[in-house]
Amino acid sequence: MNSTTANVAPPAIASASAVPPTPLLPSGPRSRWWGLPLLRAMRADYLGFVTQLQREHGDLTRMRLGYEDAWDLMHPDLVREALVTHADQLICWERGMEVFEEVFGQSVLVTEGATWQRQRRMLMPAFTPKRVAGYAQLMTDAARSALDAAVPPGQPGAQVAVDALWTDVTMDVILRTLFSTSAQADAREAAWATQTLSETAFHEMFMPFTLPDWLPLPGKAAKRRAIRSLKGLVWSHIHARQAEVAAPGAPERSDLLHMLQALRDEQTGEALSAQEVFDQCIVSFQAGHETSATTLLWWTLLMAQHPEAAQRAQSEVDAVLQGGTPGPEHLAQLPWLGATLKEALRLYPPIAALMSRRTTAPITLGGVPVPQGAMLRITPWVLHRDARWFAEPNRFAPERFLDGAPPIPRGAWIPFGLGPRVCIGQHFAMLEMTLLAAMLLQRYTVRLPVGGVVGAPRLQVTLRPDGASALWLERRG
Repeated sequence: MNSTTANVAPPAIASASAVPPTPLLPSGPRSRWWGLPLLRAMRADYLGFVTQLQREHGDLTRMRLGYEDAWDLMHPDLVREALVTHADQLICWERGMEVFEEVFGQSVLVTEGATWQRQRRMLMPAFTPKRVAGYAQLMTDAARSALDAAVPPGQPGAQVAVDALWTDVTMDVILRTLFSTSAQADAREAAWATQTLSETAFHEMFMPFTLPDWLPLPGKAAKRRAIRSLKGLVWSHIHARQAEVAAPGAPERSDLLHMLQALRDEQTGEALSAQEVFDQCIVSFQAGHETSATTLLWWTLLMAQHPEAAQRAQSEVDAVLQGGTPGPEHLAQLPWLGATLKEALRLYPPIAALMSRRTTAPITLGGVPVPQGAMLRITPWVLHRDARWFAEPNRFAPERFLDGAPPIPRGAWIPFGLGPRVCIGQHFAMLEMTLLAAMLLQRYTVRLPVGGVVGAPRLQVTLRPDGASALWLERRG
């Protein structure tokens, strides 16, 4: 089985508004040898495995994986029922959080219960659309120099590794947004560290436990170096800020670190601890650049493959901005550009799989009883490429997201998740990606190089194309 199987949609059903009748005991693949062959197949090609699972067994499946009672939910109604209706009876899958906790500590990504509620309540004011709009200039300042220098001076065009380009730009954006500084010397090492940790996390999730990092095993040395590098970078900025604040005449800051340190719980007046500030910084650092860079990479590849859609986006940007710098006030005036980004998120959601939960009490899904302790798995890739919700699901069609298009069922498009644990940074991400995409289109026309091909999607924690991604960037007159 390979990832191309993920392009095969299940047959349409009579009604697209209701969950199809499900047997009392959902079917699933045979779990021989405690499910080890199934785990091997998932690790080799998770997206292809889950797509075939839906095709053969339907929208609600069940299988035994070691000690796990694993259920896959592949219908929008089931996803909403789980993540919204039964949110209070779910926690995040412990194994996944155990893997993430090594890097992210007790951040809002990892915590549960009262601790999570307190952190989420305190962090929300820092990520409202109004507050996020204040980061726009930091975003465009970071992008301007990198995009201007993407093609060497004096050349009309060049073949550019757009994966590295967007990684550098979004890394600069998150450094400026978090710490009001640009640390280009650290950026490449930090980018390597985040991608290394993503690869490591994906592989460790398919293991029942994590072997100690001090063991001389393949990948352990790289993981240790990546953790040291990432944590060292964040702590260095926090310590520098502490020294700055203690000095007379300290500058006024409005970055995310300042806001995190200034946050107070509305109910108790309590501030985040120093460790909590660090943990929230490091999860913001990781999530705030890697997912945006991945989405912008796929979007740019799609623009190169669909020149008519790219030309329409370019014309819209030119008409609205008139050569000026984009800002949050322009987002509503760029509907086609926004639609191309949303369609990129549909076809290639950066978090394409492994949205997993544990039931803490018996629940029902689609009328089927699900026991306490079950593991629920949701795969946005499968939902986003289902012909019942998206006609010609493998076609790039941004018009799906324009006003007047047929409504998309709630739960069918979930690049940022759903329910109480929906991504807290979704407004930040959409603003950043729209501004940066507009700035690229102002400067360049993107094309596939002669003989160029787009690598197949490869799932780690985020979904990236296999191999390097080079495009021809041609300066605009």
